[in-house]
Amino acid sequence: MTKTLENRIAVVTGASRGIGRAAALAFARAGAHVVALARTQGALEELDDEIRSLGGSATLVPVDLKDMEAHDRLGAAIHQRWGKLDIFLANGAILGPISPLGHVEPKAWDDIMTVNVTANWRLIRSLDPLLRASDAGRAIFVTSGASWAGRAYWGPYAVTKSALDTLGRTYAAETGTTPVKVMMVNPGPLRTRMREMAMPGEDPLTLKTPDDLAPHIVRMAEPAWQESGRLFDFPTLSVKDYRVPA
Repeated sequence: MTKTLENRIAVVTGASRGIGRAAALAFARAGAHVVALARTQGALEELDDEIRSLGGSATLVPVDLKDMEAHDRLGAAIHQRWGKLDIFLANGAILGPISPLGHVEPKAWDDIMTVNVTANWRLIRSLDPLLRASDAGRAIFVTSGASWAGRAYWGPYAVTKSALDTLGRTYAAETGTTPVKVMMVNPGPLRTRMREMAMPGEDPLTLKTPDDLAPHIVRMAEPAWQESGRLFDFPTLSVKDYRVPA
């Protein structure tokens, strides 16, 4: 296999399972050193074992995405060790309540906004100088079709993904004259724990897996990738512009 990410450094949030885990393994196969963030130490250690079995390497960062000061420390540690960051995969997220908006508890709203939106802003704030120091910095944000579907009862999750889309597009505009490229990814329905929580009656064997998506994420992380500020839609395997209302 061609090591298209040889000697590159990749931060992956939510790396212990699902899309994050599949992407971390794919990055490692492609030659990147993976900085893996997740809450569960044991799951991170299992990921590390698998990365090592592939001949790759990883740095494990057990952290809750709600720990904002940890994001600042992460940027400082990466700067001290490598002086740059090549890839940031913003994947970590929570589903939150599937509920009428008027029934959502304030704490549940605050939690999902913190994890799905504010943490990603804090990570951009911390990692932006490092991405700009790379010859081909890549930021990839995992969004959702819920962002624009307007589906009843999905308000908290949908609002956070809409905000994440705008965050990513704004960052793309701000890095437009730099080597940094920014993409949003809509995975569509995949066989993940979050999908099972959201759709408990669905047959998971009818769904594609995070491993099916991972090679496309690797492609967007490569130095050869030149699109920015756009959406990769995995269900249609297409890169799309965001439509601007007339």
